[in-house]
Amino acid sequence: MAISSRALFDLDESHRIFEEEGIEAYCRYQIEHEDDVLEPGVAFTLVKKLLRLNTLLEGRASVQIVLLSRNSTDTGLRIFNSIQHYGLEITRAAFTGGQSPFSYAAALGAHLFLSANADDVRQALNAGMAAATIVPGVITPVDAEDEEQLRVAFDGDAVLFSDEAETVYQTGGLAAFEDAERAAARQPLSSGPFKQFLAVLHQLQSVASPEQSPIRTALITARGAPAHERVIRTLRAWNIRIDEALFLGGLDKAAFLKAFRADIFFDDQQRHCQLASPFVPTGHVPHGIVNKS
Repeated sequence: MAISSRALFDLDESHRIFEEEGIEAYCRYQIEHEDDVLEPGVAFTLVKKLLRLNTLLEGRASVQIVLLSRNSTDTGLRIFNSIQHYGLEITRAAFTGGQSPFSYAAALGAHLFLSANADDVRQALNAGMAAATIVPGVITPVDAEDEEQLRVAFDGDAVLFSDEAETVYQTGGLAAFEDAERAAARQPLSSGPFKQFLAVLHQLQSVASPEQSPIRTALITARGAPAHERVIRTLRAWNIRIDEALFLGGLDKAAFLKAFRADIFFDDQQRHCQLASPFVPTGHVPHGIVNKS
C-alpha cells in the first residue's frame, strides 16, 4: 500500500501554514519542529493493523507500506522521525518536493493508494489502481480486545463493482434500476476499482481459517431486494469471500459501519462519506457517474 504523509499523520497545522503563508514558512516550521512527534492521522490505525499482519501471518504472506509525500527530503525528516517513534515498519519513502507522487505508486505496483490530495487519487484511479481520498474525521484508537483484526468495509457500485448499475439508477430512477437488476440477476457485474484490492485481502485471509482470520471484510450497500441477487452472484463468480454483506435498502450506513467497527470504509458518494467519517475512518473514491459532474 502507498500512503501519503497527510493520511498517515495529522498535518493540519503545517498544511494550514503552507496554505496561508507559503512554502518557505512551511519549510521553516517543519524544520523547527522536526523533533516534535506528529499525532496519528485518520489512516494511522489502518496502517498499524496492516503492518501487524506480517507478524500474525508468520511469513505466509507479507504487507508492505510505502510513504509517498509532497514534502522535500529536508522537511520529510519530521515524518520519518514520527514513523520511528511509533515503531512503524515503513522503510521505503518518496519525497517529491511538491510534485505529485502518484507515478511512484504506479511504479511500485501498489494495490492501494491513500492520500489527502484528491488530484493524486484521481490520477491513480484513472491508471486502474484502487485509490481513495482520506476524509477528515474520526481517528480511531485500537480497541484492546480487538486490536489484531483488520476490518475493511466497502460500498458496492462504483467501488467494488463498475458504475453500470448506478448509471441506470441515476438516469432512470429506482424502478428502472430494480427492473434492470432483476433482469440481469445472473449476469455478473463488471469489476470496479477496488475489486483487485478485495481479491488481495481475500488472498491474505486464505492463509488462515475463517475463525482465526486477522482480516474481516464487509459490503455495506444501499442496495436492497431485488438488487441483492446480482451482487451475491457476482462475488460468487469472482470466487472472492466477503465476510459480511449488509443490504440496507437506502438506510444511512453510518450506524452500521460503527457497529462493524470498520478501520476504513470506501464509498464513491461524498454524502455517504461525510455521514460516515465522524464514526469510522473513511475514504472517498472519486469514480463513477456521481463524480463526473
